[in-house]
Amino acid sequence: MTILEYLEPMFLIKAAGLLGVFAIIFAESGLFFGFFFPGDSLLFAAGFLASQGILPIGWLALGCFLAAVVGDSVGYAFGKTVGAKFFTREDSLFFKKHYAEKAQLFYEKHGPPAIFLARFIPIVRTFAPIAAGVGQMKYRTFVVFNVVGGFVWSVGFIFLGYFLGRAVPGIDQYILPIVLLIIIISILPGLFRLRR
Repeated sequence: MTILEYLEPMFLIKAAGLLGVFAIIFAESGLFFGFFFPGDSLLFAAGFLASQGILPIGWLALGCFLAAVVGDSVGYAFGKTVGAKFFTREDSLFFKKHYAEKAQLFYEKHGPPAIFLARFIPIVRTFAPIAAGVGQMKYRTFVVFNVVGGFVWSVGFIFLGYFLGRAVPGIDQYILPIVLLIIIISILPGLFRLRR
């Protein structure tokens, strides 16, 4: 089995269970080494599995929402504590300096709404709360954008998967292509932004 197969959403959910899904969403939301996790497709796939009765939809939605908000808050606190020296770190297996720099530019361009917008841009979503902490965004402002963004992102993708799973007979035959499409769609804006 390759490393990419271990990061495939259905494998992750089946292997890690509900608590594993929460841990992945938490890590991707605010821990600088979580940028490689497949958040959007994981949430969609988890919602689909909930539509099949495999995962409890209420706990799934609540737990992922809380994991996203707490993850971003940890990222913010980390950025506030470490400060600008975070951006002088050297590249490592779990840290890519150019990703952090792009998130910083995204934050500087969009200001506080970047916390909401970054939820929908892989890689940027991981580093945006850290950039907000480094940039000394007021915590009250951060929390508003964090909670709204965390809710729309996590619950939105979960219920998209859930409702498609309930409404379209036989969709389980197409779940892998749908997940791949979500991955491609969610990566494209980030790639365009990172290239600028």
